Amino acid sequence: MKTFAALALSIATLSFAAPAAAQFEKPEDAIKYRQSALFVMGQHFGRIGAMANGKIPFDAKVAQENADIVVIMAKLPWAGFGPGTDKGRDTKAKPEIWTEQAKFREHADKMGAETVKLATAAQTGDLDKLKSAFGETAKSCKACHDNYRNK
Repeated sequence: MKTFAALALSIATLSFAAPAAAQFEKPEDAIKYRQSALFVMGQHFGRIGAMANGKIPFDAKVAQENADIVVIMAKLPWAGFGPGTDKGRDTKAKPEIWTEQAKFREHADKMGAETVKLATAAQTGDLDKLKSAFGETAKSCKACHDNYRNK
């Protein structure tokens, strides 16, 4: 039942995310959208990280719930990086996002794949597997930040 609910939520989320780029009236709206999606993803990823790093007690159920949200959120921000969204609101995005679209997309796809592995590890309830998957997911996030995000 949980798998069906997660699948249904993913499908619903994607059906809204796909046309998102067409829904932005102004570049500022797209920037706000992507920043919000990344913020929410970061909040849930951070909760898993706190468990993986021993800052809070490990709770397998909470880890799995947060990992499932991270997977869904990892699909959303990319619609907000369309043409003309390099300016218009405070943004930490580097210009290379728009000049290296294919490479940027590779980073986004890798991060998305790592979040799926994170959710799979969380489903096991094994803290060591969660730690390993968290580390790999964090590396994929950092690689994109290092190349495409201003400090």
